[in-house]
Amino acid sequence: MGGMTTLPPPLAIGPHTVQPPVVLAPMAGITNAPFRTLCREFSGGKGLFVSEMITTRALVERNDKTMQLIRFDESEKPRSIQLYGVDPATVGKAVRMIVEEDRADHIDLNFGCPVPKVTRKGGGSALPYKRNLLRAILREAVAGAGDTPVTMKMRKGIDDDHLTYLDAGRIAVEEGVTAIALHGRTTAQHYGGTADWEAIARLKEHVPEIPVLGNGDIWCAEDALRMVRETGCDGVVVGRGCLGRPWLFNDLVAAFEGRPEDFHRPSLREVAGTMVRHARLLGEWIGDESRGVIDFRKHVAWYLKGFSVGSEMRQKLAVASSLAELDAHLSELDLDQPWPEGADGPRGRTSGNNRVVLPDGWLKDPYDCAGVTEDAELDTSGG
Repeated sequence: MGGMTTLPPPLAIGPHTVQPPVVLAPMAGITNAPFRTLCREFSGGKGLFVSEMITTRALVERNDKTMQLIRFDESEKPRSIQLYGVDPATVGKAVRMIVEEDRADHIDLNFGCPVPKVTRKGGGSALPYKRNLLRAILREAVAGAGDTPVTMKMRKGIDDDHLTYLDAGRIAVEEGVTAIALHGRTTAQHYGGTADWEAIARLKEHVPEIPVLGNGDIWCAEDALRMVRETGCDGVVVGRGCLGRPWLFNDLVAAFEGRPEDFHRPSLREVAGTMVRHARLLGEWIGDESRGVIDFRKHVAWYLKGFSVGSEMRQKLAVASSLAELDAHLSELDLDQPWPEGADGPRGRTSGNNRVVLPDGWLKDPYDCAGVTEDAELDTSGG
């Protein structure tokens, strides 16, 4: 492994120092408080762990589910919320509410979601194409945030013919955004193909004034080091790479601190223990053990990837509805299996080359803001 013998410079997000410069990407239904707890424990408390994406309209309306999603454990420092909005005034209200009620120490804005039901309304990764609207949202957010740092996450653009990331990066600098994360894919790519790390390098050259974080295709700690070496980015944002692998944050810290010998290669016994703990934490967070185990089902295949587990047992685990049932099924496995070689590859969504659904006439004028309505704020995430 081509390692780093010294720590890269600390990442400054306003008054917060993130060292090593490693960030957990917000993922809908995944990066809730229980999962953040697991990742943070494996990292030894180092890094930045961002909440699930919160829609600004739901936050301003104090939607019950949304208010639960922005609850942080006392051990979470700094508290980091990602917001998604399409209306500058609503985004401004949401940011002011967070700051005035002391609900977070850092606010990230999502302009990376490629989901059709969001882009169809002009939201998510479609929005930066409208430069003036992007500027208006960032201006309201930064003004409302006061001393609380505001960052943003985005994609390269809608497709290869409509790239927006360099313009968006310049607008972000001009409006006082603290740092930018770039997912090296277009909306059209969704999560398919290979992330374009060269775009991350170009953005870093284009906006040297603020930190640039790279996102896309970090499946193991070596990938993170390689991204920093090849692009010159100031830090990494990890999303699908930690699905079923919360201990990746141990490896990321060890890699950036030059301790590859401390990489975590858990046996199936340890993985099973982490699975049960994850499900238990979900139940405590939701307030219902059964619902916690049911919510955990989506994680089962990710945790077990690469291990020898028969399809019948995988199915049993995927329908478990109590901790006792989950534990009993796991105890039937050959728990002495070592960490499988080659188990660090892609997990989660990998679809690509999708037709991008946009509002009628969206691409006619990159500056006209008309056409974005508040129903673009759907309870969806990604980036």
